[in-house]
Amino acid sequence: MSEAEKKAEEAAANKKKQGGELLFCGATRWNANISSRKTSNAGNLVSPTRLRPLLGVDIRLVVSGCGSSHCAALDVEGRCYTWGRNEKGQLGHGDRIVRDGPSLVSELLGSRLGVPVGDAIEVESSPIRCLVSEVRDVACGADFSVWLSSIEGASILTSGLPQYGQLGHGSDNECLLVLMHLIDFGFNVRNNFDSVQYNTRNSSVLLAYEAQPCPKAVVCLAGETIVKVACGTNHTVAVDSNGFVYTWGCGDYGRLGHKEQKDEWVPRRVETFTKHNVLPRDALIAAGSVNSACTAGGGQLYMWGKVKNKGDEWMYPKPVMDLSGWNIRCMDSGDMRHFIGAESSCISWGNALSGELGYGPDAQNVACGLSHSMVVVDRMDVGDRLDQIDVYDGKALSMGSEKPESRSSVAKRTTGKDAAKTPENPKRKKL
Repeated sequence: MSEAEKKAEEAAANKKKQGGELLFCGATRWNANISSRKTSNAGNLVSPTRLRPLLGVDIRLVVSGCGSSHCAALDVEGRCYTWGRNEKGQLGHGDRIVRDGPSLVSELLGSRLGVPVGDAIEVESSPIRCLVSEVRDVACGADFSVWLSSIEGASILTSGLPQYGQLGHGSDNECLLVLMHLIDFGFNVRNNFDSVQYNTRNSSVLLAYEAQPCPKAVVCLAGETIVKVACGTNHTVAVDSNGFVYTWGCGDYGRLGHKEQKDEWVPRRVETFTKHNVLPRDALIAAGSVNSACTAGGGQLYMWGKVKNKGDEWMYPKPVMDLSGWNIRCMDSGDMRHFIGAESSCISWGNALSGELGYGPDAQNVACGLSHSMVVVDRMDVGDRLDQIDVYDGKALSMGSEKPESRSSVAKRTTGKDAAKTPENPKRKKL
């Protein structure tokens, strides 16, 4: 690495440590079925908006999965804020109450156990210490998690639902259950298996996928050091220290980049990024619900899978020529939606059912959820324009609260054209 590259890397790291202001756009009616096209647009923030609980707070990282209806933000002091849906205790506040706005998680070092409610599966409603040690990074899919560790020989570990092979352990843990016998013995099927489906309408035989509850090292990558990881709804993308890209899990729509739609139960190297096209150290990766992306040599953006509603799937990585030559600093993908911070711009495209594309200033960090997006901007770069951005109090408009407060009479919202509906996705078995 040249001296100039080192200085640029150090400058980027220092800027990230300083943090910035969080801007939010998209759906705020967390308990509604926000993926439905019949849902009211009331409460949607169609342009980047500041959140009142985080005014003046230096945010350095925002996180939200492509299938998630909740958010997390980390400030420069190491404090964590979460908000959104909470029916499974996913916000970590020790309860299952929906949070309309960012709330500080006060028990990150706690060890209190969740208590089963009725016939529901056991849920941890407050944070407990993870079994993985020396964690360097973590990513989450729809029903699984991936950790990167500093431990030699176990640099990547996974746990959760293995239905499409997304854990990388060589199996989907499929098993057949005879319903008649299970009922005779009083066995609660849905409390013991995370995904249960009937084979036929009147059948007594169940098809189930037994979850992997404890983090387990991905054996076939034991000899590699994994440095980056991203998760889609049911697939995983990883990069090792040599710049090779691996994908595994659900293969529908070509999201794995192997020129076929076959599920992969163990990590498989993507041929496009080998030999003279391995990823550089500062490469970025992202995984959407049915697509994947990365930056390669020269910062060239590659995407594959179903990257838009219309047209054919990209069965292998293809360069996005419209962004060729741009200096991409951060990126993320949601449900058929993409957000990129490049040069002095924030670029987004794709579905916009709830105004989640937003259009705003320079971005330090971005994150996409199911129907919302988040951007962290540098206050110094934005300057006085920050005072012209609306402030949202954290109460959905559909519940009778007032509209977001405008900080300036100059501030205006994006027109409905930017949030126009697009044709529905084709129905597929897997997402």
